[in-house]
Amino acid sequence: MDFRRWEREMDRMMDEFFGRAVRPWWPVWGREDREIVSPAMDVYEEKDEIVVKAELPGMKKDDIEVNISDSQLILKGEKKREEKIEEENYYRCERSYGAFYRAIDLPKEVQADKIKASFRDGVLEVRLPKSEEAKTREIKVKVE
Repeated sequence: MDFRRWEREMDRMMDEFFGRAVRPWWPVWGREDREIVSPAMDVYEEKDEIVVKAELPGMKKDDIEVNISDSQLILKGEKKREEKIEEENYYRCERSYGAFYRAIDLPKEVQADKIKASFRDGVLEVRLPKSEEAKTREIKVKVE
């Protein structure tokens, strides 16, 4: 069995057993179907907003799609290879290319029509204003 066939078989078995998210992040020599499995993300809550920050180094704003569906934020996109370099000229190939898809459940209801996203220096920031019902209300209780 050649190495690439063995690698594809190992990927298939790992996907079946653990799911696609556990696949190693490092690329394999000469492999053209590299995939950015899941960008690193921070999700946190501020007073009136849910904030999501995703690291997408080397990507362009036009290659990223942000959607909201039910109570999920969906991020997807594709990092394209800048140029085709023949395998025999490579000493090391560690940068990853390919498509990603990430859906995260939102911890609170949001106002979908007021969501804002920005992309700077390889970081996507999505600000999701909470609905009035989801905002934390503080009520002072008199102690007797």
